[in-house]
Amino acid sequence: MLAGIAVTLELVGYLTRVTGAAPSLARTLSMDAPFSLARLFVAGLFAAAAVAAGLGAGRMPGRRTWWTAVAVIAAGIATVKAGGDVHVTFVRAVAGSDPLRGLLFSAPLALAAVGWLWWLSRHERRDRRRVLSCLGAYAFASVVLSAVSAFAAQQWGARGGAAATFVEESGEALAGVAFLVAVLIGVAPRLVLPAGWTRRTDDAHSLELPVVQPGRAAETGR
Repeated sequence: MLAGIAVTLELVGYLTRVTGAAPSLARTLSMDAPFSLARLFVAGLFAAAAVAAGLGAGRMPGRRTWWTAVAVIAAGIATVKAGGDVHVTFVRAVAGSDPLRGLLFSAPLALAAVGWLWWLSRHERRDRRRVLSCLGAYAFASVVLSAVSAFAAQQWGARGGAAATFVEESGEALAGVAFLVAVLIGVAPRLVLPAGWTRRTDDAHSLELPVVQPGRAAETGR
């Protein structure tokens, strides 16, 4: 469902751009304008992941450093995605309007963030591949596909840039959905996995949610 909402918001933003909607409506429904619905939705995904990871850090003492780091990264992405443009201004100040120079500047920063989490998780592999793969997919969409969007706008005009931006922003949104699910599998597996799949030792320390059955009050399952 979340993936469907993400793609729908991006598609609406694309259509408002290519059809020339009123400026106020186009900004609200934009794929990439600060505080647009699409960006706020993606920011919400990462904010929820940050909260879940933070709660997981409090429940899993042996993995507190890992989940705290995931929470910090997710919170940072949520803040920037919602409406921050400091990173864009900074990259433009360093790289100008050249998409290739922007890519060469931004890619090492994204790799450094993913590499930091990889180093923190070097002693365990329970959630490492899943979380880092989703984070890497988001980094690819936000850095590499962003450069492609800028290049497309320069070479093929507004419509070409809009199509490339749709692909970029949809990639970011879907990666955000995957990242949230990856975090929830690690800290609240009962919420996203079928019954009987949560048999790992650390699942005893994972977050639990109320289970409501017909005719009975809510109770927390073990």
